[in-house]
Amino acid sequence: MILFEKIRWKNILSTGNHFIEVNLADTATTLIIGANGSGKSTVLDALTFSLFGKPFRKINKLQLLNSTNEKDGRVEVEFSINETQWKVIRGIKPNIFEIHRNGNVLDQFSAANDQQKWLEQNVIKMNYKSFTQIVILGSSSFIPFMQLSSNHRREVIEDLLDIKIFSSMSNLIKEKIRTVKEELKVLQLKKESLNDKLKMQENFIEELENRSHRNIDERKVKIDTLLNESDNYLKENVLTQKQVDTLTKDQEQVTGATEKLRDLGGLKGKISNKVSTITKEHKFFTDNTVCPTCTQPIKEEFRINKINDAQTKAKELQSGYKKLEEAIKNEEQREHHFTQLSKEITKLTHGISKNNTKISGCQRQIRDLESEVQTITEQLANRNTEHEKLATFKENLKTTYTEVSNKKDTTNYYDYSYGLLRDGGVKSGIIKKYLPLINQQVNRYLQMMDFYISFTLDEEFSETVQSPIHEDFTYSSFSEGEKMRIDLALLFTWREVARMKNSVNTNLLVMDEIFDSSLDGSGTFEFLKIIKYVIQDANVFVISHKNGMEDRFDNVLQFEKVKGFSSIAP
Repeated sequence: MILFEKIRWKNILSTGNHFIEVNLADTATTLIIGANGSGKSTVLDALTFSLFGKPFRKINKLQLLNSTNEKDGRVEVEFSINETQWKVIRGIKPNIFEIHRNGNVLDQFSAANDQQKWLEQNVIKMNYKSFTQIVILGSSSFIPFMQLSSNHRREVIEDLLDIKIFSSMSNLIKEKIRTVKEELKVLQLKKESLNDKLKMQENFIEELENRSHRNIDERKVKIDTLLNESDNYLKENVLTQKQVDTLTKDQEQVTGATEKLRDLGGLKGKISNKVSTITKEHKFFTDNTVCPTCTQPIKEEFRINKINDAQTKAKELQSGYKKLEEAIKNEEQREHHFTQLSKEITKLTHGISKNNTKISGCQRQIRDLESEVQTITEQLANRNTEHEKLATFKENLKTTYTEVSNKKDTTNYYDYSYGLLRDGGVKSGIIKKYLPLINQQVNRYLQMMDFYISFTLDEEFSETVQSPIHEDFTYSSFSEGEKMRIDLALLFTWREVARMKNSVNTNLLVMDEIFDSSLDGSGTFEFLKIIKYVIQDANVFVISHKNGMEDRFDNVLQFEKVKGFSSIAP
């Protein structure tokens, strides 16, 4: 049992820099009263903030901080579980989250989220939703059980019945199912790959054994053909080379014709110039008897000698010029013959080069074919190795088939387990077992509050309401006062179930302004009887701004606001 003993706070909402302290276990019933805004409901926010790190009302954490002091917000709650003493401290500006066990603060190195999870799961065994259904009932921001969604209703019941572990197991198995299915996909791909490899290896062996010799023979025939072609090209090149050698020798005989033509051409030019000079001299002495320059008469004998000498030289030059032209013609013929021989030699040499290229191609093909023959021969020699490979593929495939089968069995097992652990499985069976007790207790408390209806929750936590006068009521059909009676009956029932299951057994029950909102006088009277005489081992705190009920409670706390800050009146 969780025995809440004390809570104290400062700089929270309207509370100033001095602690307000409330003993939670001194009296069975306590009435907290005060005017609106006096700070009487701050205890709700202090409780939820200390245990869960968030306020009860719909405000954020920083809004809890006193707006005047704006720092050093602090809440401390003390409780015991069996022989162990616990204390939780929360702070705002600075942020503080400490868990003390028997006076020693626990490890502070873990993340705050991890600490919070540990506190909820291992110490108080309640989350925020459970706490606000079992320990606190408020009229302002509180959402009663019947106004929760079906999923949230289920969470509350699972917490109460200690069956949330099945949800965790369900999530774990769901993750395992995902993992196993991924592994199964990989195995399926592996199986398909091995099947393909097996077929390829079988085809390879078949080709190796049935076609290899034929392939070798075919390649040898191609090699022989290529050798013959290459030999023919070689023979053709030998004959061609002989022609080239002969033509080269012939060419040597006419080598230098071009140079001689160049020399003879120069000589021809000199002779032509000489003939032109002699011709001019002959014409000058033939046409002139007087020197045109000095007007002196030219001696006749001299003139006649010059004319005769010019005629003699002209004849000699003309004779030499004809011989020179014959020589030039001969050299031109030799040069033409040289050119023709060069063209023929080039043509023949080009043919040799083409044949050499063809010979290289033949040799390359021969090497490729010989390599293929060698490969096929080696494969034939190593066919036992290929059969071993085939046997390995078969064994691996067999193993993979077994692994696939096992993974499918595992998947089916997990699917079955997941089906059991889902909401419609084991949990549903446990809830179904407790539903009669839950419905019995709810109606018991309703009758204690003089509300004579038949209220029944089904496995989906939907209600069926019947009365002696009307049938097929729903929760939303009732007035606010009647809804409050149902909410109280459910709250008392949840506490009773939690106490029986020992999942959440606590002394503390805090109710905020239930008298002030919708509970009528008759309902209030019956409610007071329940909390005083029926609820066992409880310390009940009722918050109200109404007066006149002080004598019905064992203790009264009067909240007031002095100089803008809340305090408890002495």
